[in-house]
Amino acid sequence: MLYATPRLTAADQQVLEEIATLRRDLHHGVQRAPTKWTLDLRRHLTASAIAASNTIEGYEVDARDVADLMDDAQEKVDVTEANRAETVACHQAMTYIQSLHGAPDVAYSKGLLNALHWMLQGHHHPHKLAGQWRRGPIYITAVGDPHATEYEGPHEDDVPGLMGELVDWLNTGDLDADPLVRAAMAHLNLVKVHPWVDGNGRMSRSLQTLLISREGVLAPEFSSIEAWLGMPGHTWDYYKVLREVGGPVYSPKRDTAPWMRFNLRAYHEQTQRVQHRVNRSNGCWLQLDEQRDALDVSERQVTALHEVAMVGRVRRSRYEKAEGISEQQAQRDMQHLTRRELLTPVGNTKGRFYVPGARYPQEVLATAAARHTIRDPYAGVASP
Repeated sequence: MLYATPRLTAADQQVLEEIATLRRDLHHGVQRAPTKWTLDLRRHLTASAIAASNTIEGYEVDARDVADLMDDAQEKVDVTEANRAETVACHQAMTYIQSLHGAPDVAYSKGLLNALHWMLQGHHHPHKLAGQWRRGPIYITAVGDPHATEYEGPHEDDVPGLMGELVDWLNTGDLDADPLVRAAMAHLNLVKVHPWVDGNGRMSRSLQTLLISREGVLAPEFSSIEAWLGMPGHTWDYYKVLREVGGPVYSPKRDTAPWMRFNLRAYHEQTQRVQHRVNRSNGCWLQLDEQRDALDVSERQVTALHEVAMVGRVRRSRYEKAEGISEQQAQRDMQHLTRRELLTPVGNTKGRFYVPGARYPQEVLATAAARHTIRDPYAGVASP
């Protein structure tokens, strides 16, 4: 038996309708923008999701370092080997999930879930089994007390049957429910079955992103709520609602409404955050493009200046890949931007990156740093 999809309240329905409107508007905005404008944004959103997933699991890697490792796993980035391995594995799985957006003839199966788990956790195998169900009990311990059990998963003998039930539901269950609702329930059920020795949280969040991606409204870079979940206060709320809804042991008859409300808030607020990022990104690009002649830069070099505004730094290797140019040409461009005092180099040759220089347009940096307010969608919404 699985945890059941709750009946949505009038407040939930109203929030869900607002989310649909926000996501349609975001989709149209992204579709209208030139592809080049959105490439940096897609990369940043993916890096932010991976960095957040790392953080939830106790691996601290800055989103900018994640982005560099996404370009080249061997890039000279100042992270531990453990953090590098986790980041590269998460990127591999995320890339596969992104590739399934809009792909025809995709069915959920135990094999697919175990393959995704291998992508995320294969580097721990065989010390921690990857790509196959656990063969023993599983316990979630309380933070700060390794002897206190906060949650005990179902018996290992029950895992294959429960996963078969979940796969059947993924393919045929609650198909009349909103895809965002189904994605949230897929997350809850997988994390509560806890079918693997390790990596269950990451897999559950990845499965949620996969279901959202398959919905087809927005690419997964714009749809994932992992970056939202990775924010410190939200991570605490995430664990709290999982404890509240899941119970101390596998209890599929418990009320799942609080979990759904939590997820609807996450969808709404993350979509707001992405829209604000899109607006800032487009504003920076337009300002830089308008000043190309005055700054004495080419259209291509605007890419480097744009990334510096939005991310705070750019690497030569990243710029080279983004523009599809040779290493020599990328070096010449960076030298030109440095001579113009638009960029300032930091660090040694292999680990070098560039930050805004003395003559970088301050109004562009101001646009990139523009503040915004995120609205809680349930604030002021009437209760059922």
